[in-house]
Amino acid sequence: MIKTGITRRQFSTGLAGSAAITGICPPFARAQQGYPNRPVRFILPFGAAGVADITSRLAAEKLGDKLGQRFVVENQPGPGGIAAARSVLSQPPDGYTLGLVTNGTSISAAIYKALPFDPVKSFATISTIGSFDLVFATNAESEFKTLQDFIKAAREQPGKLNVGTINVGGTQNLAAELFKSLAGLNFQIVPYRGTPDVIVALLRNDVQMLVEFYAPIKPTLLDNKIRAVATSGTERSPFFSDVPTAAQAGVAGYEVTSWNGLFAPVGTPVEIIDLLNKTVREIVATPEVKERYADLGIEAQASTPEALKKRLTDDIAKWAAVIERAGIPRQ
Repeated sequence: MIKTGITRRQFSTGLAGSAAITGICPPFARAQQGYPNRPVRFILPFGAAGVADITSRLAAEKLGDKLGQRFVVENQPGPGGIAAARSVLSQPPDGYTLGLVTNGTSISAAIYKALPFDPVKSFATISTIGSFDLVFATNAESEFKTLQDFIKAAREQPGKLNVGTINVGGTQNLAAELFKSLAGLNFQIVPYRGTPDVIVALLRNDVQMLVEFYAPIKPTLLDNKIRAVATSGTERSPFFSDVPTAAQAGVAGYEVTSWNGLFAPVGTPVEIIDLLNKTVREIVATPEVKERYADLGIEAQASTPEALKKRLTDDIAKWAAVIERAGIPRQ
């Protein structure tokens, strides 16, 4: 027998080195080399031209600029964002298919009896890209100059006042339900098909207050037809520095902040998640992105993957409690 002098450990090490040299390596290892080396799909659960679409396309454009590949936005609207999420999760966890996770995702997880996926366990969260508060607004010609005025009238006339929102189960609608519960008030929440209908109802005095995001009501606010009386965040909105939060106006514990973020299928290599997180942080810190988001009433804001996961988890529990108290049937 001829002795080579090579041990089994040395032989194995040599094979590994050979594999690395010849390019024989696991699929995910190959995927990480030079990521991204082909276009990345970015699937949205909303239609084109809305706030989420506009902000996501800007983020995709800037990600592409930074990483040297196209980030191609695909709109896949559908109830609860289910179709878009399934599309993302059906793809390999290699960083080449991303999705948009939002406050609406947490509501879907709370309001649907069952989803074909678990967003907490199935999503590899990356980072938020922006957060935005809601606005409580009254008719500029009404007697309700402040949120306290509305609260006082609602207590004096239980069941007589109306608050307009869009569809039942939407963030705006549930934000009104949470306000009603925490303030201990009795008023009617009237759902409409879309924001234009809610605005018309407020101007006609069919409802005495509305709850909506800034962007859809911005023109009406700037025309001084309606008046912002409160915002929904923990701190005063940078867009309404002279308007108190609902909590500051006397509704203790009230806070609703909507948000958008990025996710990939669970199992995506941590190196890719970290690269995307780092790049998002750089993007949202730029003056251009901050300014363009601000035009839509959105604060450009990044987070750690862990912070986004916690926000998603906490909001699922929060909205589940609101839905149960409001008696909204689970779907």
